[in-house]
Amino acid sequence: MKPIHWISIVMAAVLLLAAVVLVPGTVGEPALPGPASCPQRWDSNEIGRWVPDAADFDGVEDSLVPGTPTSALICAYPGQNSNPGGESLAGTRILTDLAKSMAYDLGYLPVTTDRVEKACTLVGGLATNYLIRFAYPGGQALWVGSAEEVNSCVTTTNGTVVSNSYIGRSITAAYRTGTWALLQPKDPCDPATGRRGQNEQMVPDGAIKVLVCRDEQSGSPTPRPSHGLEHGEQQARELAAELNSLQAEPGGNTCREVGGGRQEMFLLHFGYEEGPPAWVRILSRCRPSVNNGVLVGELDDALLDRVRRLASPV
Repeated sequence: MKPIHWISIVMAAVLLLAAVVLVPGTVGEPALPGPASCPQRWDSNEIGRWVPDAADFDGVEDSLVPGTPTSALICAYPGQNSNPGGESLAGTRILTDLAKSMAYDLGYLPVTTDRVEKACTLVGGLATNYLIRFAYPGGQALWVGSAEEVNSCVTTTNGTVVSNSYIGRSITAAYRTGTWALLQPKDPCDPATGRRGQNEQMVPDGAIKVLVCRDEQSGSPTPRPSHGLEHGEQQARELAAELNSLQAEPGGNTCREVGGGRQEMFLLHFGYEEGPPAWVRILSRCRPSVNNGVLVGELDDALLDRVRRLASPV
C-alpha cells in the first residue's frame, strides 16, 4: 500500500474550497440577491415609466428609492423616440460604493401617483431607456425605470409612484463612467429636479432661503444669472406660507395664456439645510399661473406684488 500524503490532500481541499468561493461572481462585481439579471428587452411602448416588477416594502409609496441599498445594477436599452418599445439590452453597469448616493438623490425627487400632463417638444432623435435594480440587505430589491431622451420629457417610476423630474443625463453618465452625480442646470435660475413633498405642498416645510428669478417673456430678456436675488429665512418662509395657502391641485407644466399686456415669469428656488431645492414657476398671464411640476394653483394680486418686490428690478 502506498503511503498517504496528507499535505497533498489538505492542499487539494484548500484549492477546491477557493474554487467554490470564486465561482459565483466576477471580480469587482459582487453577486446580487435574488434574480439580478436585466430583462433582455424593454417591455413597454413608453419612454421610461416601466419596471419589470414593483417592490412591495415600506417607503415605496413616498419615495422613488427608499432606504439604503447596497448596490445598483444599471441596464441600458438604446433606441429612437419615434418608435419606442421592444429595445434590446445593450449593456449593464454595477455601482456599489455610489449606490447609496444615487438612492439618496433619487429618493429626494418629487413623486406622485397622478398622471400629470406635460408639455413636451417633439424633436425626433435618440432615446435610451434605463432600468436600475437597487439591491438591499436581506435580499430585497427595487426596480426604477427612466430614460434619457432628446426632448428631456421622461417619466421615472418605481412601479408605485412616478416622478417627472428629468434625470436622464445623470443616469447616462453613471452608466458610461461608473460614477454618480445628479447633474444640475448651469444657470441657477433654471428649474432643477425639485424636492420630495411637492406633491403635498407647493413648497415643502423647512426652507431657509429663496432665490427669486425674473424672466421677461417679451423683447430681449436680461441674462438670468443677473436677474436672481437671494433672500434669507424669514422671506423664504413667508413666501412659502403664501404659496402653500393657495388652493392647489395636481397638474403639470402646461397653461393657457389669457389677457393682454406683458407676460411676467418668475422662478423661485427654495433652499434647505439638507437635500435639493424646491422650485416654483409663476406666469402672470397663464391659467393656472403657479406650478411646481406636480401641483398647480392660481395667482392672486398680493402674491404677485410680493414676488415682484423680492425680484430684481426690470
